[in-house]
Amino acid sequence: MSMPPKSSDEYSANEQNGRSAKDQSGFAPAGYGVSMAGIGAYVPKRCITNDDIATLVETSDDWIQTRTGIRTRHVVSGDESVADLAIEAAHQALASAGMQGSEIELIIVASSTPDTIYPAVACQVQTAIGASNAAGFDMALACSGFVYGLVIAQQFLKTGMHKTALVIGADIHSRYTNWHDRNTCILFGDGAGAAILKAELGGEDNILANDLHLDGSKGMELTLFTQAENCPLVEPKTPVNDYVYMNGREVFKFAVGVVPKSIQQVLDRSGLSIEDVDHVVLHQANIRIMQAMSEKLNIPEDRLIVNLDKYGNTSAASIPIALNEAVLNGRVKPGDLLVMCGFGAGLAWGTTIIRWTAVDQRCPQALKDEMQKKQDAMKPLELVSR
Repeated sequence: MSMPPKSSDEYSANEQNGRSAKDQSGFAPAGYGVSMAGIGAYVPKRCITNDDIATLVETSDDWIQTRTGIRTRHVVSGDESVADLAIEAAHQALASAGMQGSEIELIIVASSTPDTIYPAVACQVQTAIGASNAAGFDMALACSGFVYGLVIAQQFLKTGMHKTALVIGADIHSRYTNWHDRNTCILFGDGAGAAILKAELGGEDNILANDLHLDGSKGMELTLFTQAENCPLVEPKTPVNDYVYMNGREVFKFAVGVVPKSIQQVLDRSGLSIEDVDHVVLHQANIRIMQAMSEKLNIPEDRLIVNLDKYGNTSAASIPIALNEAVLNGRVKPGDLLVMCGFGAGLAWGTTIIRWTAVDQRCPQALKDEMQKKQDAMKPLELVSR
């Protein structure tokens, strides 16, 4: 049964109880620090190889791998929906954080390919995980959606309006792909990734700096139109191509031009250099784009997290899917500094720097013990500015 919403007096009392003695003695209350508490991901079971695609268009495994870095991708079948993928990813994130769905207060779903315009995917996730008191909404910003969602959630949490947030990136592009267009059908896969953020009054803020941008003047270089018809009493709407369209050359130039600058911007804002960063998680779009960016910023190859070869371009899901895998295999541990950058349709891009602080509860005990030691050894961050 849903609980009635808290009154403003109840919120005030709860926040007063959470303040330190110093705060209650007349000093201004401490702000809320925000950290990532869990990560999760899910992809459909059906796996499509490059050889499978070669039965649809004139291509080969070698041709695709050389130009994109992709070997396989997962796609939905039957009646699988974006909400199905998002819900599974949410369950994984909750397990990672050791939390129940009822503890989630805000749900943000970044998806450009929902199965229903309404109800929102966030509504479907909310009821599936039992987050009976959660607010939420969907947002459509394609490949940069997950990073935008993290930054938006952080703002809600820093004000104290919510204490926990679930941010999901989920997309199904296989239903919007022209499987006879060799330029696009080789690229996309379906999937969902989710992260849980928590706010602590007076705690350290482990989301260190953000940078968000749009360039709508180039938006038509990467498009996915919705197909709908006008009222029969008025002039018909001009038919549109309802498949993904991408000007690959222009998107490449855009990404390689803006992303390194955005990463440098957040480094400057946080008082860090690229040498301080342990891992860089870029949107998994194309291996050539990722390599060009890493060369511009002198990012060592071993610091770049890449799993594009297994999942293809999963749009808003690509960053959390890659991060989830890196956490589960022990590559990312508490205390590590991560840069995450999404870029794509809009044209839009967003970058954030976080310090990973969580012990993933899904890991084997030996790895959890190692993570716990790393967490216990963490020291306060000393940054020039935030």
